Amino acid sequence: MAELVRVRRWAEALIAMHLDADAWTFGFDNAKTRGGQCNHSTKRITVSKHLAARFDDDEIHQVLLHEVAHAIAGPAAGHGPTWRAIAGDLGYVGNRTLDKPVAEDLAPWIGTCPRGHLHYRYRKPTRTLSCAKCSRRFSREFLIVWERRAVR
Repeated sequence: MAELVRVRRWAEALIAMHLDADAWTFGFDNAKTRGGQCNHSTKRITVSKHLAARFDDDEIHQVLLHEVAHAIAGPAAGHGPTWRAIAGDLGYVGNRTLDKPVAEDLAPWIGTCPRGHLHYRYRKPTRTLSCAKCSRRFSREFLIVWERRAVR
């Protein structure tokens, strides 16, 4: 598990090495479905404090390299060839950091359909939902039953 103080140190070092440290900043955010974000309009790179605490050092370093590559490549590059070349030069290996939806670990609401498909929510569902895996249209036959659970 990566320590947040160390993650901040790495991020600030990468920004100083590859970006304008007077313009770009680093911070933590509350995201639960992505590891990091590069915001070009505010010139800020953020990493999820929830996921950083769960990732090991190599995984969080890859997230930082991924986001710095976005900052260098510019907002129009997306994950295209320019971004991929820059990311590779930085040492990004191109693996997805999140192998499964983070919701499986962090979402306090878990729903189950009659066929056993699991669904995750961060907020209590306010309306009746049916399982999209069982039917493309709303169907009372496949209603999801929601249960609150303790998050690890």
